[in-house]
Amino acid sequence: MHLCLIPSHDESRGPSFNRRAERRGSFTLTPLGTGAVSVRSSAAPGPGSGTMGAARPLGMLLLLLLAQGLLCAAATRFQDVLNHGSTSPVTSYKKLQGWSSDQNKWDEKLYPFWEEGDPRWEDCWKGGRVTAKLDSDSPALVGSNVSFVVTLQFPKCQTEDNDGNIVYRRNCTRDPPASMDQQVYVYNWTEWTDSCGWENCTSSHSPSVFPDGRPFPHHPGWRRRNFVYVFHTSGQYYQTTGRSSVKFSVNTANITLGEHGMAVSIYRRGHSGFVPVARAKTTYSVTDKIPVTVSMFQKHDRNISDSIFIKDSPITFDVKIHDPSYYLNNSAISYKWNFGDGSGLFVASGSSTSHTYALQGNFTLNLTVQAIIPVPCRPVTPTAPPPTTAATTGASSDSDSSPTVESVEDNPDGGCHIYRNGYYGSSIAVVEGILEVNIIQMTSIQMTESQAENSLVDFVVTCQGSLPTDVCTVVSDPTCQVSKSVVCDPIVVTDECLLTIRRAFEEPGTYCINITLGDDTSQALASALISVNGGASSGTTEGVFIFLGLLAVFATIGAFVLYKRYKQYKPIERSAEQTQKQEGFTAYFSTFKAIFFPNSTERNPLLKSKPGIV
Repeated sequence: MHLCLIPSHDESRGPSFNRRAERRGSFTLTPLGTGAVSVRSSAAPGPGSGTMGAARPLGMLLLLLLAQGLLCAAATRFQDVLNHGSTSPVTSYKKLQGWSSDQNKWDEKLYPFWEEGDPRWEDCWKGGRVTAKLDSDSPALVGSNVSFVVTLQFPKCQTEDNDGNIVYRRNCTRDPPASMDQQVYVYNWTEWTDSCGWENCTSSHSPSVFPDGRPFPHHPGWRRRNFVYVFHTSGQYYQTTGRSSVKFSVNTANITLGEHGMAVSIYRRGHSGFVPVARAKTTYSVTDKIPVTVSMFQKHDRNISDSIFIKDSPITFDVKIHDPSYYLNNSAISYKWNFGDGSGLFVASGSSTSHTYALQGNFTLNLTVQAIIPVPCRPVTPTAPPPTTAATTGASSDSDSSPTVESVEDNPDGGCHIYRNGYYGSSIAVVEGILEVNIIQMTSIQMTESQAENSLVDFVVTCQGSLPTDVCTVVSDPTCQVSKSVVCDPIVVTDECLLTIRRAFEEPGTYCINITLGDDTSQALASALISVNGGASSGTTEGVFIFLGLLAVFATIGAFVLYKRYKQYKPIERSAEQTQKQEGFTAYFSTFKAIFFPNSTERNPLLKSKPGIV
């Protein structure tokens, strides 16, 4: 706090007091923003004044200068600390819920402030320097919540355990090695807090208060939160305790539109105070436009990011609204599309739609997203502008004298709502591409054992659309899930999209074949299942089977010749009953042969023994 000395002139005390102050040569202290100290004295020498009269103002000046030094040392503000020691003109801000003005006093004795580059930063943490990373989920729609996450990154081999202590990781090499008393703990805060209790601590332990003197909140697990985080934005600060990572949210209803800075200072618990360990800052933005992104997908498009798409093929547009705090969950949202090809406006209630461009050329895509947000109805002041269909939010120069009025519109059902819009635009190009690929023939190439070691198959492929410039073949297992080989080759097709692709297969079996034809902007594929027989191995197998077959035939013939040569006649003796049954069966069989095979009876050798047959 920078002060200067001016005469104690107070209009509220009347002219007589001010005249006496001028005769006494009194002084007062007034803060200045320039950092300079100016001294003004209004003592007027009277009759008979001498050395004692001149010494009185000088003594008072010395006392006031001493008081100024003491006040400056004791009146460090949050703004001075959280702005890294730099001063800025005071600006009026709307109060954020749960935040405090940065004009409050900062307890620099309990929470010391170090400038960047101070050598004490190098010794504030055992084992190295701690860094902090501060992130946000902005941009945030005004009225929603914006969240921040700060994460501490400790030196090598250090981590936080379940009790909030900082310990060394197991099986982690530290260079140089830790001493015997540091084999486990970097900071054992559990022992400190258990022995002190955080409520009846002596002077040798740091008290459980924030930099502004407020006590720590006693929520579950508060004893294990050994870091103090002080956040600063929009002329206000927010303080909390936590472990190595803290997340919190801020409602943006009272934050002006545009970009803002968020800074955080982190302190760790010490024996007699708190020690700075890290600082971090980031920027975030608040907008009255719904943050919208659109992703596009087309089946045969080769590169989505180039905004070049294929004619006569549907394009899928998927809209993503950035609303991490779910502010628009209860809102009615509509999507108004203009694809730029003369097809007119298309209004959808869903976030996904598709469109097919029938012509080639360059087109401008425009999307308007509108959200109707239900809000509590508020009375409109006489000075407010008449209600409009669009809600506006602005920041005034003086939050007390001219508050911002947000217009609301009545619903037929008696409720109120506001409108928020989001916009997206993009330029796209539509060209002719490859739309379809077909495998019309697969032929196995017959080759001798000496000509090839693998099986060769020719695939005859056709396509529709533009002519391809490259072809890729992916050979997979029968389920088409596990790829075994990928072969890509450039091709030149000048007239008709009809080409033959030859591929080799090392082993027989069933394969899934994916053939992809592509050009600079598009690609299409065709799949098929193919069963491949062995190449050289199949000829060898066939020769073995032929040899075994011939060997079996010769063995049969040899066995028949030997049987005929060494056969001897032996009469068969039968009983009368067997003879009668045999003759009956023979007669029946002979009758059957005579009916169906009349010419075969003459070749029966039994007829030679009958009388009358030669």
